[in-house]
Amino acid sequence: KGKCPEDGWDESTIELFLHELAIMDSNNFLGNCGVGEREGRVASGLVARRHYRLIHGIGRSGDISAVQPKAAGSSLLNKLTNSVVLDIIKLAGVRTVTSCFVVPMATGMSLTLCFLTLRHKRPKAKYIIWPRIDQKSCFKSMITAGFEPVVIENVLEGDELRTDIEAVEAKIKALGAENILCVHSTTSCFAPRVPDRLEELAVICANYDIPHIVNNAYGVQSSKCMHLIQQGARVGRIDAFVQSLDKNFMVPVGGAVIAGFSESFLQEISKMYPGEASASPSLDVLITLLSLGASGYKQLLKERKEMFSYLSSELKKLADTHHERLLDTPHNPISLAMSLKNLDENNDAAVTQLGSMLFTRQVSGARVVPCGSVQTVNNYTFKGFMSHANDYPCAYLNAASAIGIKKQDVDIFLKRLDKCLKTSRKEAKTERSVNEISNSNTATEQVED
Repeated sequence: KGKCPEDGWDESTIELFLHELAIMDSNNFLGNCGVGEREGRVASGLVARRHYRLIHGIGRSGDISAVQPKAAGSSLLNKLTNSVVLDIIKLAGVRTVTSCFVVPMATGMSLTLCFLTLRHKRPKAKYIIWPRIDQKSCFKSMITAGFEPVVIENVLEGDELRTDIEAVEAKIKALGAENILCVHSTTSCFAPRVPDRLEELAVICANYDIPHIVNNAYGVQSSKCMHLIQQGARVGRIDAFVQSLDKNFMVPVGGAVIAGFSESFLQEISKMYPGEASASPSLDVLITLLSLGASGYKQLLKERKEMFSYLSSELKKLADTHHERLLDTPHNPISLAMSLKNLDENNDAAVTQLGSMLFTRQVSGARVVPCGSVQTVNNYTFKGFMSHANDYPCAYLNAASAIGIKKQDVDIFLKRLDKCLKTSRKEAKTERSVNEISNSNTATEQVED
């Protein structure tokens, strides 16, 4: 039926299935005589076993979704993977999605592929409207495709950074709709930025007949992000949404899923991909979803949401202990932020030093964001880089509850963060005392002189 099985398969069943697919590829035929330049020959047995002898990859030179006659097994694997992933996207909340395909590139390059496909539909367009999010790959995806990003600064509402809808519409009017390739919005993001106002953006795109591409990098694991996409497509226009395989399905980095509501447009994107492609990302995600089953994946989504609530409540307690506060970002369902105002006021270097302390204590993924850092990306200068705004009111620390996180991860993180904050405060206090003594001595010397 091309759907994810409700209950996961055991490993021996999955391996038997993969071996059955592999013997349908010509490179595994007994007596096969290959006289072409691409015959699935592999020098290392270890490499062959690592790929279950599915060597031919997916697609043909003109279409990543096309069937390869001499690789029936690999082609079937590709079709099944796309179908099973589509089933999971529907299960996660985007019920009306009609088509998707796995592409062996991470999110940034997959977004580039979408923009390059739109170029043929809108040859006069050279701008992409982009509500600011301080993450390099999605910004570079537009530059690499040859377009000029038009950065729309976010507006501060309480602690949250939200989409400036009025600024988006004003910029469309100023530039002219025909000169705009698309609106490039974002769902999953680091707090205090929250998902874009997708419904309002989708309505604007429909009204001005402008395509809308959504960066849904790690949004499949969030029912709120998926609901925003579903609602955006219902009330307005969303042409495609792109999500990472590793962030949402716990597989190695290197693949993404491009999905949308128009099968013909998705086919255009798949035909834009030049050449055949690696089957590894498709193989990894199919194995993972067959082993989890639909029920296993739903359980992971449920656990992630529970851990988000736990992380939120415990991080708030820790923040209170250190006279900081958990920033109020109710519209962000994955990422949290804790202020570092006291640390920042006491010592300029203390904030970045906290990040180093956490990393050396094996805390990965926590981001420490100081005030006022400036970064240039492809000749574009961003003030307050990493904070999604030119002048965010305070320095802060990020932590996220992503799929697969365990209670143990949260508990160990909080324990180590507590120790690091105590150490930082102690060092800042010592430094202040040294400075006061130094200043006092200097003053005394001046009086004596």
